[in-house]
Amino acid sequence: MIAAMWFMLCGCNSSIPLEPAIYDLLISTAAGIKSVQVKTTTYMSKDGWQVQIGRRPYSVGNRGRLIPYDPDVVDFFFILDGDLAMYLIPSRVLAGRVGILLRNYSQYKVGEVGTIMGLSAPAA
Repeated sequence: MIAAMWFMLCGCNSSIPLEPAIYDLLISTAAGIKSVQVKTTTYMSKDGWQVQIGRRPYSVGNRGRLIPYDPDVVDFFFILDGDLAMYLIPSRVLAGRVGILLRNYSQYKVGEVGTIMGLSAPAA
């Protein structure tokens, strides 16, 4: 819902698929309809937030090996980290990967949940 809200605040209508799909959202942009895969992470390593961006093919017990998303099917990854920072990363940038360290993608940070909700950090 945070991703859908962010896109709406940016002027893009968003839609959640009614049936299972490889993407989590469809967004309407000036460049047309785009698909978005939403990911979250709460895993902080010594190097920073890590996020799994691969998927498991449908299998019994969901025990299959992680595989990357096809950049011809998913256009963007919207990622929310444990500090509630938001990233919008084109899938072509992440093509072939199943996991990333978010600090390597800081140029794709689009804000923080607190700032879009009008919240600010408490004064020190």
